[in-house]
Amino acid sequence: MTTPPILRQLRHDVWATEKVIAHCRTLSDAQLELTAPGTYGTIRRTLEHIVAADTRYLARIGQVVIEPPFREDHDVSLDEIAALLDKVKAAVERVFAGKEFDPDRFVLDTVSQRAPGKPPIEMEPWMMVTQFPHHGSDHRAHIGTILGAHGLPTPTPGIDVWAYGWEIGAIREKR
Repeated sequence: MTTPPILRQLRHDVWATEKVIAHCRTLSDAQLELTAPGTYGTIRRTLEHIVAADTRYLARIGQVVIEPPFREDHDVSLDEIAALLDKVKAAVERVFAGKEFDPDRFVLDTVSQRAPGKPPIEMEPWMMVTQFPHHGSDHRAHIGTILGAHGLPTPTPGIDVWAYGWEIGAIREKR
């Protein structure tokens, strides 16, 4: 069976976040609390935000990853973030490995908080599938910016699509 392009894209996104977490395991607690102007927040909070948002994107298309929903109101360890990312990874495989996913059907958004009196919203799932890797890439770049601004090594370019392609054998020398 041919792997759906959406699944390949989301596998790369999860892989890249795994690589950033692995890189961040070499940092001290003080370094995980670094930030820089124009970024989301601290390195730890940014990683937490990336993975928590992934769970919400999946929930919006009907794949609940964790109950109750993950709240970003407290510091968590890299181990906790990695454990949640493992759940995201499994959910991505469940949703996108089969042929049942329909990116164009409207689904009820049960995650968004609407103002009192406002009707619920529906959306086409392709929006969340597009937002998922865009959001992760954007915030992984924030982490690279924070590290670079403080003179620390960054995980890039080792998390781009080219590095992923080499690692999984999608790129090779001609035989």
